[in-house]
Amino acid sequence: MKRFMVIGLGRFGRRLAQALTEGGHEVIAIDKRDELVERVRDEVALAVCLDATDPDPLKSQGVSDVDAAVVCIGEDFESNALATATLKSLGVRLVISRASTEIQRRILAAIGADQVVLPEEEVADRIAAHLANPNVLEHLELAEGHSLIQIRAPVEWHGRTLGEIDLRRKHEVNLVAIKRQVVSRTSEGEEKVEQQVVDLPMAHTVIRDGDVLVLVGSTESLGNLPS
Repeated sequence: MKRFMVIGLGRFGRRLAQALTEGGHEVIAIDKRDELVERVRDEVALAVCLDATDPDPLKSQGVSDVDAAVVCIGEDFESNALATATLKSLGVRLVISRASTEIQRRILAAIGADQVVLPEEEVADRIAAHLANPNVLEHLELAEGHSLIQIRAPVEWHGRTLGEIDLRRKHEVNLVAIKRQVVSRTSEGEEKVEQQVVDLPMAHTVIRDGDVLVLVGSTESLGNLPS
């Protein structure tokens, strides 16, 4: 179990805190607005009302022991930037900050944020990827111009080997893993469906109906895959 600090409990911050908690992690949720703290008190390990731009209250909450801190303050960029700088000055190993614009992203990176996210842009990218190819289940930007996606295997690939499809040469993408549903029977004779991960797919591996492919490559190449 990891320990995270989420600062700023608006819609984005609250959902992040919930998701981390649902993933089995300990979350310290922080906001200077008491009504937002009260709203998440029963949803996380600890909810605290304090000003995250002040280092002393953060120290009292054990900020130096968290695996990562995420600054989700969206409306007050000055507080966002000050909280980010404060967290780095306190030695937090990984500080992730939310930005609303490209200029904010550059500023946050310049003052020490280890990662900067632009939620609105990322949501737009995921929607665009899904509209362009309905088979896309997940889309994650790894770096500018490069992404990782999870995609349902296109029908035209069913029953064909990876050697025949030749993803790297024909499509300029790399296959990382295959997720597939496997049906087995229990000792009582009942059918049981389990997810199997093929993490070393070979040229002779056959793509099946229902397979989910984990692919990396340029965003452009991934966007040109058959739907």
